[in-house]
Amino acid sequence: MEVNSNMIIFIAIAILIGIGVGIFIQRRKNFKELNDTNTEAKEIINQSKRDADRIKSEKMLQAKERFIELKSEHEKVIFQREKKISDVESRLRDKENKLNNELNRNKNLSHSLEQKRESLEKRIEKLDAKKKELEISHQIQVEKLETISGLSADQAKKELISSLEKKAESEAMAFAQQSLEEAKLTVEQEAKKIIINTIQRIGTEESIENCVSVFNLDSDDVKGRIIGREGRNIRAIEAATGVEIIVDDTPEVIILSCFDPVRREIARLSMHRLVTDGRIHPARIEEVVNKTTKQIQNEIVEVGKRTVIDLGVHGLNPELIKLIGRMKYRSSYGQNLLQHSREVAKLCGVMASELSLNPKLAKRAGLLHDIGKVPEEETETPHAILGMEWAEKYGEKKEVCNAIGAHHDEIEMTSLFSPVVQVCDAISGARPGARRQVLDSYVQRLKDLENIAYDFNGVNKAYAIQAGRELRVIVESAKVSDDQSAELSFQISQKIQTDMTYPGQVKVTVIRETRAVNVAK
Repeated sequence: MEVNSNMIIFIAIAILIGIGVGIFIQRRKNFKELNDTNTEAKEIINQSKRDADRIKSEKMLQAKERFIELKSEHEKVIFQREKKISDVESRLRDKENKLNNELNRNKNLSHSLEQKRESLEKRIEKLDAKKKELEISHQIQVEKLETISGLSADQAKKELISSLEKKAESEAMAFAQQSLEEAKLTVEQEAKKIIINTIQRIGTEESIENCVSVFNLDSDDVKGRIIGREGRNIRAIEAATGVEIIVDDTPEVIILSCFDPVRREIARLSMHRLVTDGRIHPARIEEVVNKTTKQIQNEIVEVGKRTVIDLGVHGLNPELIKLIGRMKYRSSYGQNLLQHSREVAKLCGVMASELSLNPKLAKRAGLLHDIGKVPEEETETPHAILGMEWAEKYGEKKEVCNAIGAHHDEIEMTSLFSPVVQVCDAISGARPGARRQVLDSYVQRLKDLENIAYDFNGVNKAYAIQAGRELRVIVESAKVSDDQSAELSFQISQKIQTDMTYPGQVKVTVIRETRAVNVAK
């Protein structure tokens, strides 16, 4: 036990000694670290002082440089101001010198003018004296002439004037007659040239419309549904559209008859919708007809807008645009009215350009010249006068209104646009194929022209070409000689001239040839 207690005491003392040594070592280490920290702090402070001195010196240098720059800029500004002041002073001195020079010049000029005035006064006095002398001399000469001729001065003047008037009148009449004849020849040539150029430059279209539309059906069973029980459906369609519906024995066809193309088109589209939908009864018919009517009205407006845009006619009243669209569903002598009006507008634009007139105004008049043909209600007013009244109502110019009203000579023409529209309307309506009656007579005239050639002996074939303006005749070489061909051409032309009525001229060409054909085997 005693040994164990000593061991414990020894161990305790050893532990205390170890702890003390550890504490000493740790304190020494902390003291060393503190010394190191103080050294680093001193170095940081020294470095900071050195950096501060360096920054201070740099800032001082920058401040000096900035001061020098500001000083130089200030000196530049002062130099520029001084230069401007010197320039102003130099200009003022120049102006002062100029003013002094002008003053001196004016003084000299006034002095010279005074001298000239004095000299002119002296000359005037001399001229007055010479004028008096000439008057006295003239009076003496007149008295001598009166004594010699036995006439007074007034009588002599009258006779001289009378003779000069007669001579001038005869020369003026001869000149006027010659100028009139030359003008007639020139005007006719120029007019032909303008019309031919205009016709050649405009492409034409042909459109024939009738008063009847044919509606095709898939089967005849649909006819019974269209007629309805006791005919109520067909009566409802006719009452809603104003179109007569003809249902006959023609297989799979129904005929829509109406003089108004707009109503006929409404009926056709309504019928198509009803047949496609399959529901055909009076209420549905009325609904479909109303929708189709609105659709057609919108289409009329769109057609009018597209037409004016295509032709470059701007600023038209919406009502006039609507009337232009209605012309799509109207025909005149078998010619579609909208196509006719478009064609007349183009012709008017070309012809106005040839005549140095306003082509846009001419196009406007040409497009609107037949709007009186599409009234919504029947009227006894001629279409030209009605169109003119509408144009005046919707603010068109006087030239356009006069051209519309005068294109059928129903009012007096007051501008150059009126004859242009009249001529272009005639060109569009009279060209071959434009209108049904004209087309029939045109084809018949070509046949008559060829038949005249066939009446002569030796004619093998005859062809009317160039729209009936040339007749080419091919003869048999065995029956007609070269000399006889020239005589035959003359005889055919004379018979055409006496037996036919035709515009312009007809050129007759007789062709004779000899062919020798052999076959090598």
